[in-house]
Amino acid sequence: MSVKSLRRAWIALTSSLVSALLLGLAASAAPAPVESQRRLRATLVITQAAIPRDLSEAALLRFARGHASKIMNETDEADIATRRWPGNLIVQFTSAPDDIEFHALFYDVEDGARNFVDDMSIYVHDDSQRTYVQRLNLARPRFRPNRRMEMVVTVRHEEVGSLRFELRGEEIRRSGMVDFTDEESGGDED
Repeated sequence: MSVKSLRRAWIALTSSLVSALLLGLAASAAPAPVESQRRLRATLVITQAAIPRDLSEAALLRFARGHASKIMNETDEADIATRRWPGNLIVQFTSAPDDIEFHALFYDVEDGARNFVDDMSIYVHDDSQRTYVQRLNLARPRFRPNRRMEMVVTVRHEEVGSLRFELRGEEIRRSGMVDFTDEESGGDED
């Protein structure tokens, strides 16, 4: 081979490498495919109002927005230790979650940082459905009154939505008195 032909081959090789490099850079700068752009998100609403039966999805969402509550009030049983916070959670995903379950994680955020309280699994019956209603029954002692909470919904361990709310209720009152009597032995001493 002559020097001229080697030079032409070298120029052709470098120009094809440069064009391949530029093409690769252009492809990486192009927008990602549509599938990866549609990240799953969820809107959460809590209500303590009774949800009417036989509502369409649109009517359910209107009802949820109209009766949304950021404060959950506890029940009024005589025994404070058995009180609870009943309600309904309405979750609307941007698209079907494409899984058989999703989770609602409850955190106490009263002191600033997230402190895990409880986890609730919600099973999906129809994989094309985007809106779900789940009954809530937050019970003592796991949940405490007059605390700020955060609920986080996760699908496949990825956080897709969150909601902050408060639990209002009566604190257990302590008298401050300590009784050291021995009630178990019936007062008999040997």
